[in-house]
Amino acid sequence: MLQAQQLMAMGDYVAVHFDASAAKEAFAYIEEHLGNNPSVAFAKTRIKCGWGEWSLVQATLHAVEAAVDSFPRATHFYMVSGDCMAIKSASHAKALLDSDDCDYIESFDFFESDRIKTGMKEERLIYRHFFNERNNKTIFYNSWWAQRKLGLEREILAGLQIMIGSQWWCLRRRTIEWIIDITKTRPDVMKFFRTTWIPDETFFQTLVRHLVPEPEIRTRTLTFLMFTDYGMPVTFYNDHYDLLLSQDFLFARKVSPEATDLKGRLGVLWASERDDFKISDEGRKLFGFLTGRGRIGRLFAPRFWEAEASSGRERELLIVECKKWHVAKRLVGSIKHHTNIPCIDYLFNEDDTDVPDLGGIQTTLSKRTRHRRALMQDFFNDWSTTRLLELECEFSDDYLMGHAKRVGLAGDQTAYETMAQLLPTIRYDVVYESDRIRDAGFENRSRLRELVSPDENTPVIKDFLSVTEDVARGIAQTPYLFAD
Repeated sequence: MLQAQQLMAMGDYVAVHFDASAAKEAFAYIEEHLGNNPSVAFAKTRIKCGWGEWSLVQATLHAVEAAVDSFPRATHFYMVSGDCMAIKSASHAKALLDSDDCDYIESFDFFESDRIKTGMKEERLIYRHFFNERNNKTIFYNSWWAQRKLGLEREILAGLQIMIGSQWWCLRRRTIEWIIDITKTRPDVMKFFRTTWIPDETFFQTLVRHLVPEPEIRTRTLTFLMFTDYGMPVTFYNDHYDLLLSQDFLFARKVSPEATDLKGRLGVLWASERDDFKISDEGRKLFGFLTGRGRIGRLFAPRFWEAEASSGRERELLIVECKKWHVAKRLVGSIKHHTNIPCIDYLFNEDDTDVPDLGGIQTTLSKRTRHRRALMQDFFNDWSTTRLLELECEFSDDYLMGHAKRVGLAGDQTAYETMAQLLPTIRYDVVYESDRIRDAGFENRSRLRELVSPDENTPVIKDFLSVTEDVARGIAQTPYLFAD
Protein backbone atom coordinates (compact mmCIF):
# COMPACT_ATOMS: atom_id res chain seq x y z
CA MET A 1 0.00 0.00 0.00
CA LEU A 2 2.88 2.36 0.79
CA GLN A 3 4.25 1.74 -2.68
CA ALA A 4 0.92 2.73 -4.30
CA GLN A 5 0.60 5.85 -2.14
CA GLN A 6 4.11 7.00 -3.04
CA LEU A 7 3.45 6.56 -6.76
CA MET A 8 0.09 8.31 -6.67
CA ALA A 9 1.56 11.25 -4.77
CA MET A 10 3.12 12.41 -8.04
CA GLY A 11 0.02 11.94 -10.18
CA ASP A 12 0.56 8.38 -11.33
CA TYR A 13 -2.14 5.72 -11.57
CA VAL A 14 -1.99 2.27 -10.02
CA ALA A 15 -3.78 -0.87 -11.20
CA VAL A 16 -3.70 -3.71 -8.66
CA HIS A 17 -4.01 -7.44 -8.99
CA PHE A 18 -3.86 -8.97 -5.52
CA ASP A 19 -3.09 -12.69 -5.49
CA ALA A 20 -6.21 -14.65 -4.58
CA SER A 21 -3.99 -17.02 -2.59
CA ALA A 22 -3.19 -14.25 -0.13
CA ALA A 23 -5.07 -13.72 3.11
CA LYS A 24 -8.52 -12.16 2.70
CA GLU A 25 -7.78 -9.77 5.54
CA ALA A 26 -4.79 -8.35 3.69
CA PHE A 27 -6.81 -7.65 0.56
CA ALA A 28 -9.67 -6.17 2.60
CA TYR A 29 -7.21 -3.79 4.27
CA ILE A 30 -5.84 -2.56 0.93
CA GLU A 31 -9.31 -2.28 -0.58
CA GLU A 32 -10.51 -0.27 2.41
CA HIS A 33 -7.68 2.25 2.18
CA LEU A 34 -7.37 2.52 -1.60
CA GLY A 35 -10.76 1.48 -2.94
CA ASN A 36 -12.23 5.00 -3.13
CA ASN A 37 -9.17 6.58 -4.69
CA PRO A 38 -9.84 7.53 -8.34
CA SER A 39 -6.17 6.90 -9.17
CA VAL A 40 -6.45 3.23 -8.17
CA ALA A 41 -8.08 0.45 -10.18
CA PHE A 42 -8.50 -3.15 -9.06
CA ALA A 43 -8.49 -6.09 -11.43
CA LYS A 44 -12.08 -7.25 -11.90
CA THR A 45 -11.00 -10.85 -11.45
CA ARG A 46 -8.52 -12.12 -8.89
CA ILE A 47 -6.80 -15.44 -9.50
CA LYS A 48 -4.38 -17.63 -7.57
CA CYS A 49 -0.87 -17.20 -8.91
CA GLY A 50 1.84 -19.83 -9.10
CA TRP A 51 5.47 -19.49 -10.12
CA GLY A 52 6.07 -20.57 -13.72
CA GLU A 53 2.35 -20.79 -14.50
CA TRP A 54 0.14 -19.01 -16.99
CA SER A 55 -1.64 -17.52 -13.99
CA LEU A 56 1.11 -14.89 -13.67
CA VAL A 57 0.45 -13.67 -17.21
CA GLN A 58 -3.30 -13.82 -16.75
CA ALA A 59 -3.11 -11.80 -13.55
CA THR A 60 -1.01 -9.20 -15.36
CA LEU A 61 -3.55 -9.04 -18.18
CA HIS A 62 -6.38 -8.52 -15.68
CA ALA A 63 -4.48 -5.61 -14.12
CA VAL A 64 -3.61 -4.14 -17.52
CA GLU A 65 -7.23 -4.32 -18.71
CA ALA A 66 -8.37 -2.53 -15.56
CA ALA A 67 -5.74 0.16 -16.13
CA VAL A 68 -6.69 0.70 -19.77
CA ASP A 69 -10.40 1.01 -18.90
CA SER A 70 -9.89 3.23 -15.86
CA PHE A 71 -7.09 5.57 -16.91
CA PRO A 72 -7.60 6.94 -20.44
CA ARG A 73 -4.86 9.53 -19.90
CA ALA A 74 -2.16 6.97 -19.05
CA THR A 75 0.58 6.96 -21.70
CA HIS A 76 2.89 4.24 -20.34
CA PHE A 77 2.24 1.06 -18.39
CA TYR A 78 5.03 -0.09 -16.08
CA MET A 79 4.99 -3.64 -14.69
CA VAL A 80 6.09 -3.73 -11.03
CA SER A 81 5.69 -6.14 -8.15
CA GLY A 82 4.88 -5.30 -4.56
CA ASP A 83 8.55 -5.32 -3.61
CA CYS A 84 9.70 -2.93 -6.36
CA MET A 85 10.59 0.66 -5.53
CA ALA A 86 11.39 3.68 -7.68
CA ILE A 87 15.07 4.66 -7.53
CA LYS A 88 14.78 7.96 -9.40
CA SER A 89 12.47 10.97 -9.11
CA ALA A 90 9.12 10.99 -10.90
CA SER A 91 10.17 14.00 -12.95
CA HIS A 92 13.30 12.17 -14.11
CA ALA A 93 11.33 9.04 -15.01
CA LYS A 94 8.70 10.95 -16.97
CA ALA A 95 11.33 12.98 -18.81
CA LEU A 96 13.08 9.77 -19.84
CA LEU A 97 9.87 8.17 -21.14
CA ASP A 98 8.81 11.33 -22.97
CA SER A 99 12.21 11.71 -24.63
CA ASP A 100 12.02 8.45 -26.58
CA ASP A 101 8.87 7.08 -28.22
CA CYS A 102 9.55 3.41 -27.59
CA ASP A 103 8.81 0.31 -25.54
CA TYR A 104 11.24 -1.04 -22.95
CA ILE A 105 11.22 -4.83 -22.80
CA GLU A 106 13.88 -7.54 -22.87
CA SER A 107 13.22 -9.79 -25.86
CA PHE A 108 15.91 -12.17 -27.08
CA ASP A 109 15.51 -15.10 -29.44
CA PHE A 110 14.41 -18.03 -27.31
CA PHE A 111 16.57 -20.64 -29.05
CA GLU A 112 19.64 -18.63 -30.03
CA SER A 113 20.18 -16.67 -26.82
CA ASP A 114 21.86 -18.14 -23.74
CA ARG A 115 19.20 -16.76 -21.42
CA ILE A 116 18.32 -20.27 -20.13
CA LYS A 117 21.41 -21.67 -18.42
CA THR A 118 20.12 -24.97 -17.07
CA GLY A 119 17.01 -27.13 -17.06
CA MET A 120 14.24 -27.12 -19.62
CA LYS A 121 14.55 -25.11 -22.80
CA GLU A 122 12.53 -26.17 -25.86
CA GLU A 123 10.61 -28.48 -23.51
CA ARG A 124 8.97 -25.35 -22.10
CA LEU A 125 7.24 -24.88 -25.45
CA ILE A 126 6.84 -28.21 -27.27
CA TYR A 127 5.12 -29.97 -24.36
CA ARG A 128 1.92 -28.95 -22.57
CA HIS A 129 2.32 -28.00 -18.94
CA PHE A 130 -0.81 -28.21 -16.80
CA PHE A 131 0.77 -28.55 -13.35
CA ASN A 132 2.96 -26.39 -11.14
CA GLU A 133 6.51 -27.70 -10.84
CA ARG A 134 6.99 -26.26 -7.36
CA ASN A 135 3.69 -27.40 -5.87
CA ASN A 136 3.31 -30.71 -7.72
CA LYS A 137 6.84 -31.69 -8.69
CA THR A 138 6.13 -35.41 -9.17
CA ILE A 139 3.00 -34.85 -11.25
CA PHE A 140 4.71 -32.10 -13.25
CA TYR A 141 7.62 -34.31 -14.32
CA ASN A 142 5.48 -37.42 -14.80
CA SER A 143 3.27 -35.45 -17.18
CA TRP A 144 6.28 -34.21 -19.10
CA TRP A 145 7.89 -37.64 -19.38
CA ALA A 146 4.62 -39.24 -20.44
CA GLN A 147 4.24 -36.75 -23.29
CA ARG A 148 7.84 -37.31 -24.27
CA LYS A 149 7.47 -41.11 -24.25
CA LEU A 150 4.26 -40.99 -26.28
CA GLY A 151 5.69 -38.52 -28.79
CA LEU A 152 3.16 -35.79 -28.02
CA GLU A 153 5.41 -32.89 -28.99
CA ARG A 154 3.57 -29.97 -30.55
CA GLU A 155 4.65 -27.51 -33.19
CA ILE A 156 5.25 -23.89 -32.32
CA LEU A 157 2.68 -21.70 -34.03
CA ALA A 158 3.64 -20.90 -37.61
CA GLY A 159 5.18 -17.48 -38.03
CA LEU A 160 5.69 -17.04 -34.29
CA GLN A 161 9.29 -16.34 -33.27
CA ILE A 162 9.42 -17.03 -29.56
CA MET A 163 11.33 -14.43 -27.58
CA ILE A 164 12.47 -14.47 -23.96
CA GLY A 165 13.38 -11.83 -21.41
CA SER A 166 12.64 -10.25 -18.05
CA GLN A 167 9.00 -9.98 -17.02
CA TRP A 168 9.55 -6.39 -15.85
CA TRP A 169 8.70 -4.11 -18.75
CA CYS A 170 7.45 -0.60 -19.57
CA LEU A 171 5.14 -0.41 -22.61
CA ARG A 172 3.31 2.41 -24.34
CA ARG A 173 -0.49 2.57 -24.30
CA ARG A 174 -0.75 1.72 -28.00
CA THR A 175 1.33 -1.43 -27.50
CA ILE A 176 -0.76 -2.52 -24.53
CA GLU A 177 -3.96 -2.04 -26.53
CA TRP A 178 -2.57 -4.13 -29.37
CA ILE A 179 -1.70 -6.93 -26.92
CA ILE A 180 -5.20 -6.86 -25.41
CA ASP A 181 -6.61 -7.07 -28.93
CA ILE A 182 -4.49 -10.18 -29.60
CA THR A 183 -5.90 -11.83 -26.47
CA LYS A 184 -9.40 -11.41 -27.91
CA THR A 185 -8.79 -12.17 -31.60
CA ARG A 186 -6.12 -14.88 -31.59
CA PRO A 187 -7.36 -17.85 -29.54
CA ASP A 188 -4.62 -20.03 -31.08
CA VAL A 189 -1.92 -17.80 -29.62
CA MET A 190 -3.59 -17.77 -26.22
CA LYS A 191 -4.09 -21.55 -26.25
CA PHE A 192 -0.42 -22.09 -27.02
CA PHE A 193 0.97 -19.83 -24.28
CA ARG A 194 -1.50 -21.04 -21.63
CA THR A 195 0.27 -24.41 -21.51
CA THR A 196 3.86 -23.26 -21.90
CA TRP A 197 6.17 -23.26 -18.89
CA ILE A 198 7.22 -19.89 -17.40
CA PRO A 199 5.21 -17.86 -19.94
CA ASP A 200 5.79 -14.60 -18.06
CA GLU A 201 9.26 -14.64 -19.67
CA THR A 202 7.94 -15.25 -23.21
CA PHE A 203 4.34 -14.01 -23.72
CA PHE A 204 4.75 -10.22 -23.71
CA GLN A 205 8.30 -10.50 -25.01
CA THR A 206 7.11 -12.42 -28.10
CA LEU A 207 4.02 -10.36 -28.85
CA VAL A 208 5.81 -7.02 -28.60
CA ARG A 209 8.36 -8.16 -31.18
CA HIS A 210 5.56 -9.14 -33.56
CA LEU A 211 3.48 -6.00 -33.02
CA VAL A 212 6.00 -3.18 -32.72
CA PRO A 213 8.60 -2.07 -35.31
CA GLU A 214 12.10 -2.96 -34.15
CA PRO A 215 13.38 0.66 -34.07
CA GLU A 216 10.73 1.39 -31.43
CA ILE A 217 11.90 -1.35 -29.04
CA ARG A 218 14.65 -0.95 -26.45
CA THR A 219 15.75 -4.45 -25.54
CA ARG A 220 16.29 -3.78 -21.87
CA THR A 221 14.34 -3.51 -18.66
CA LEU A 222 14.12 -0.30 -16.66
CA THR A 223 13.99 -2.33 -13.43
CA PHE A 224 17.30 -3.06 -11.72
CA LEU A 225 17.52 -6.61 -10.44
CA MET A 226 20.30 -9.09 -9.77
CA PHE A 227 20.43 -12.83 -9.14
CA THR A 228 22.71 -14.95 -6.99
CA ASP A 229 24.61 -17.97 -8.27
CA TYR A 230 21.64 -20.04 -7.11
CA GLY A 231 19.16 -18.12 -9.27
CA MET A 232 17.57 -16.26 -6.38
CA PRO A 233 16.85 -12.51 -6.58
CA VAL A 234 19.23 -10.28 -4.64
CA THR A 235 17.45 -8.33 -1.90
CA PHE A 236 18.24 -4.68 -1.18
CA TYR A 237 18.44 -3.20 2.32
CA ASN A 238 18.79 0.20 3.99
CA ASP A 239 22.48 0.62 3.16
CA HIS A 240 21.93 0.19 -0.59
CA TYR A 241 20.46 3.66 -1.16
CA ASP A 242 23.48 5.24 -2.87
CA LEU A 243 24.18 2.11 -4.89
CA LEU A 244 20.62 1.99 -6.24
CA LEU A 245 20.55 5.65 -7.22
CA SER A 246 23.71 5.25 -9.31
CA GLN A 247 22.25 2.47 -11.49
CA ASP A 248 20.83 3.25 -14.94
CA PHE A 249 17.28 2.16 -14.08
CA LEU A 250 14.02 3.68 -12.83
CA PHE A 251 12.93 0.97 -10.38
CA ALA A 252 14.67 -1.75 -8.36
CA ARG A 253 13.57 -5.22 -7.35
CA LYS A 254 13.50 -6.47 -4.76
CA VAL A 255 13.52 -4.27 -1.69
CA SER A 256 13.36 -6.03 1.66
CA PRO A 257 10.13 -5.60 3.68
CA GLU A 258 12.42 -4.77 6.60
CA ALA A 259 14.18 -1.92 4.74
CA THR A 260 11.82 0.74 6.07
CA ASP A 261 14.46 3.49 6.00
CA LEU A 262 15.30 2.71 2.38
CA LYS A 263 11.63 2.73 1.37
CA GLY A 264 11.08 6.04 3.11
CA ARG A 265 14.09 7.67 1.45
CA LEU A 266 13.10 6.34 -1.98
CA GLY A 267 9.57 7.64 -1.49
CA VAL A 268 10.92 11.12 -0.73
CA LEU A 269 13.20 10.86 -3.76
CA TRP A 270 10.29 9.96 -6.07
CA ALA A 271 8.39 13.05 -4.93
CA SER A 272 11.40 15.34 -5.40
CA GLU A 273 12.40 17.27 -8.49
CA ARG A 274 15.90 15.84 -8.37
CA ASP A 275 17.58 15.23 -11.73
CA ASP A 276 21.29 15.23 -10.91
CA PHE A 277 21.76 11.47 -10.82
CA LYS A 278 25.35 10.33 -11.38
CA ILE A 279 25.08 7.03 -13.22
CA SER A 280 27.99 4.63 -12.65
CA ASP A 281 26.04 1.42 -13.29
CA GLU A 282 28.57 -0.75 -11.47
CA GLY A 283 26.00 -2.67 -9.41
CA ARG A 284 26.22 -6.10 -11.01
CA LYS A 285 30.03 -6.14 -11.26
CA LEU A 286 30.30 -4.93 -7.69
CA PHE A 287 27.95 -7.66 -6.47
CA GLY A 288 29.93 -10.31 -8.34
CA PHE A 289 33.17 -9.04 -6.81
CA LEU A 290 31.89 -8.90 -3.25
CA THR A 291 30.15 -12.28 -3.30
CA GLY A 292 33.22 -13.88 -4.84
CA ARG A 293 35.49 -12.96 -1.95
CA GLY A 294 36.50 -15.86 0.27
CA ARG A 295 35.41 -18.63 -2.07
CA ILE A 296 38.44 -20.87 -1.89
CA GLY A 297 38.26 -23.74 -4.36
CA ARG A 298 39.84 -27.14 -3.87
CA LEU A 299 41.15 -29.38 -6.58
CA PHE A 300 39.59 -32.83 -7.05
CA ALA A 301 41.51 -33.85 -10.17
CA PRO A 302 45.17 -34.17 -11.23
CA ARG A 303 47.13 -31.04 -12.08
CA PHE A 304 47.96 -30.19 -15.65
CA TRP A 305 51.35 -31.96 -15.63
CA GLU A 306 51.53 -35.26 -17.45
CA ALA A 307 53.12 -38.19 -15.61
CA GLU A 308 56.83 -37.60 -14.86
CA ALA A 309 56.71 -34.24 -16.66
CA SER A 310 59.15 -31.70 -15.27
CA SER A 311 60.99 -28.50 -16.02
CA GLY A 312 64.20 -30.39 -15.27
CA ARG A 313 66.41 -31.02 -12.23
CA GLU A 314 69.15 -28.71 -13.40
CA ARG A 315 66.93 -25.75 -14.26
CA GLU A 316 65.88 -22.71 -12.27
CA LEU A 317 62.47 -21.02 -12.47
CA LEU A 318 62.21 -17.46 -11.21
CA ILE A 319 58.74 -16.02 -10.52
CA VAL A 320 58.03 -12.34 -9.93
CA GLU A 321 54.73 -11.67 -8.17
CA CYS A 322 53.20 -8.22 -7.72
CA LYS A 323 49.68 -6.90 -7.27
CA LYS A 324 50.59 -3.82 -9.32
CA TRP A 325 51.06 -5.13 -12.83
CA HIS A 326 52.93 -2.06 -14.10
CA VAL A 327 55.54 -2.31 -11.30
CA ALA A 328 56.31 -5.93 -12.20
CA LYS A 329 56.50 -4.90 -15.84
CA ARG A 330 59.16 -2.27 -15.06
CA LEU A 331 61.20 -4.71 -12.97
CA VAL A 332 61.15 -7.45 -15.61
CA GLY A 333 62.07 -4.90 -18.26
CA SER A 334 65.05 -3.84 -16.14
CA ILE A 335 66.09 -7.47 -15.64
CA LYS A 336 66.06 -7.95 -19.42
CA HIS A 337 68.17 -4.83 -19.83
CA HIS A 338 70.82 -5.80 -17.25
CA THR A 339 70.98 -9.58 -17.78
CA ASN A 340 70.49 -12.26 -20.41
CA ILE A 341 67.94 -14.19 -18.33
CA PRO A 342 65.08 -15.37 -20.63
CA CYS A 343 61.65 -14.18 -19.50
CA ILE A 344 58.06 -15.25 -20.08
CA ASP A 345 56.30 -11.97 -19.51
CA TYR A 346 53.12 -11.24 -17.58
CA LEU A 347 51.68 -14.73 -17.37
CA PHE A 348 48.45 -13.61 -15.72
CA ASN A 349 48.00 -10.20 -17.36
CA GLU A 350 48.40 -10.35 -21.11
CA ASP A 351 46.64 -12.58 -23.63
CA ASP A 352 49.57 -12.66 -26.05
CA THR A 353 52.12 -13.91 -23.53
CA ASP A 354 54.23 -16.67 -25.12
CA VAL A 355 53.46 -19.51 -22.69
CA PRO A 356 54.53 -23.16 -23.15
CA ASP A 357 52.00 -26.00 -23.16
CA LEU A 358 50.56 -26.28 -19.66
CA GLY A 359 47.88 -28.86 -20.40
CA GLY A 360 45.26 -26.32 -21.47
CA ILE A 361 45.66 -23.77 -18.69
CA GLN A 362 47.77 -21.59 -20.97
CA THR A 363 45.08 -21.23 -23.64
CA THR A 364 43.20 -18.27 -22.16
CA LEU A 365 43.98 -15.49 -19.73
CA SER A 366 40.96 -16.36 -17.58
CA LYS A 367 42.15 -19.97 -17.15
CA ARG A 368 45.64 -18.86 -16.18
CA THR A 369 44.27 -16.37 -13.67
CA ARG A 370 41.78 -18.80 -12.16
CA HIS A 371 44.49 -21.41 -11.58
CA ARG A 372 47.36 -19.09 -10.69
CA ARG A 373 48.01 -20.42 -7.18
CA ALA A 374 47.69 -24.02 -8.34
CA LEU A 375 50.11 -23.22 -11.13
CA MET A 376 52.64 -21.76 -8.71
CA GLN A 377 52.26 -24.68 -6.34
CA ASP A 378 53.02 -27.09 -9.17
CA PHE A 379 56.11 -25.12 -10.14
CA PHE A 380 57.41 -25.31 -6.57
CA ASN A 381 56.65 -29.04 -6.39
CA ASP A 382 58.55 -29.68 -9.60
CA TRP A 383 62.13 -31.03 -9.68
CA SER A 384 63.50 -27.71 -10.85
CA THR A 385 64.66 -25.03 -8.39
CA THR A 386 61.97 -22.36 -8.09
CA ARG A 387 62.40 -18.96 -6.47
CA LEU A 388 59.66 -16.38 -5.87
CA LEU A 389 60.18 -12.63 -5.58
CA GLU A 390 57.24 -10.68 -4.20
CA LEU A 391 57.15 -6.94 -4.88
CA GLU A 392 55.64 -5.35 -1.77
CA CYS A 393 53.86 -2.15 -2.83
CA GLU A 394 51.91 0.48 -0.96
CA PHE A 395 48.25 1.06 -1.87
CA SER A 396 46.85 4.53 -1.35
CA ASP A 397 43.13 5.23 -1.40
CA ASP A 398 43.56 7.05 -4.71
CA TYR A 399 45.25 4.03 -6.25
CA LEU A 400 42.55 1.65 -5.00
CA MET A 401 39.81 3.92 -6.33
CA GLY A 402 41.55 4.00 -9.70
CA HIS A 403 41.88 0.22 -9.59
CA ALA A 404 38.15 -0.14 -8.88
CA LYS A 405 37.36 1.99 -11.92
CA ARG A 406 39.78 0.11 -14.17
CA VAL A 407 38.24 -3.26 -13.38
CA GLY A 408 34.65 -2.02 -13.59
CA LEU A 409 33.76 -2.10 -9.88
CA ALA A 410 33.13 1.63 -9.95
CA GLY A 411 32.78 4.45 -12.46
CA ASP A 412 33.54 8.12 -12.67
CA GLN A 413 30.08 8.86 -11.30
CA THR A 414 30.11 6.34 -8.43
CA ALA A 415 28.89 8.00 -5.24
CA TYR A 416 31.53 8.77 -2.61
CA GLU A 417 29.53 6.83 -0.01
CA THR A 418 29.56 3.72 -2.19
CA MET A 419 33.28 4.07 -2.84
CA ALA A 420 34.01 4.54 0.86
CA GLN A 421 32.22 1.28 1.63
CA LEU A 422 34.05 -0.50 -1.18
CA LEU A 423 37.62 0.56 -0.37
CA PRO A 424 38.11 -1.62 2.76
CA THR A 425 36.99 -4.69 0.82
CA ILE A 426 39.35 -3.98 -2.09
CA ARG A 427 42.24 -3.27 0.31
CA TYR A 428 41.57 -6.50 2.18
CA ASP A 429 41.41 -8.38 -1.11
CA VAL A 430 44.87 -7.11 -2.04
CA VAL A 431 46.32 -8.06 1.35
CA TYR A 432 44.51 -11.40 1.29
CA GLU A 433 46.08 -12.41 -2.03
CA SER A 434 49.54 -11.62 -0.67
CA ASP A 435 48.85 -13.50 2.57
CA ARG A 436 47.68 -16.55 0.62
CA ILE A 437 51.03 -16.72 -1.15
CA ARG A 438 52.93 -16.31 2.12
CA ASP A 439 50.78 -18.92 3.85
CA ALA A 440 51.53 -21.41 1.08
CA GLY A 441 54.99 -21.78 2.61
CA PHE A 442 56.94 -21.62 -0.64
CA GLU A 443 60.68 -22.11 -0.17
CA ASN A 444 63.09 -19.58 -1.66
CA ARG A 445 60.62 -16.71 -1.33
CA SER A 446 61.90 -13.15 -0.91
CA ARG A 447 60.43 -9.66 -0.93
CA LEU A 448 61.37 -6.40 -2.63
CA ARG A 449 59.92 -3.49 -0.64
CA GLU A 450 58.79 -0.11 -1.87
CA LEU A 451 59.47 1.64 1.46
CA VAL A 452 63.17 0.78 1.69
CA SER A 453 66.19 2.16 -0.16
CA PRO A 454 67.70 0.63 -3.33
CA ASP A 455 70.74 -0.36 -1.24
CA GLU A 456 68.51 -2.48 1.01
CA ASN A 457 66.81 -4.10 -2.01
CA THR A 458 70.10 -4.87 -3.76
CA PRO A 459 70.96 -8.06 -1.77
CA VAL A 460 67.43 -9.38 -2.35
CA ILE A 461 67.77 -8.98 -6.13
CA LYS A 462 71.28 -10.41 -6.07
CA ASP A 463 70.15 -13.62 -4.33
CA PHE A 464 66.99 -13.95 -6.44
CA LEU A 465 68.73 -13.60 -9.81
CA SER A 466 72.14 -15.02 -8.82
CA VAL A 467 73.88 -11.98 -10.29
CA THR A 468 76.71 -9.72 -9.16
CA GLU A 469 76.13 -6.95 -6.68
CA ASP A 470 76.69 -4.26 -9.33
CA VAL A 471 74.05 -5.76 -11.61
CA ALA A 472 71.65 -6.14 -8.71
CA ARG A 473 72.22 -2.51 -7.68
CA GLY A 474 71.55 -1.31 -11.23
CA ILE A 475 68.20 -3.13 -11.22
CA ALA A 476 67.33 -1.85 -7.72
CA GLN A 477 67.96 1.71 -8.91
CA THR A 478 65.55 1.42 -11.85
CA PRO A 479 63.93 4.88 -12.17
CA TYR A 480 60.36 5.14 -10.93
CA LEU A 481 60.23 1.40 -10.24
CA PHE A 482 57.36 1.65 -7.74
CA ALA A 483 55.69 4.76 -9.13
CA ASP A 484 51.94 4.67 -9.82
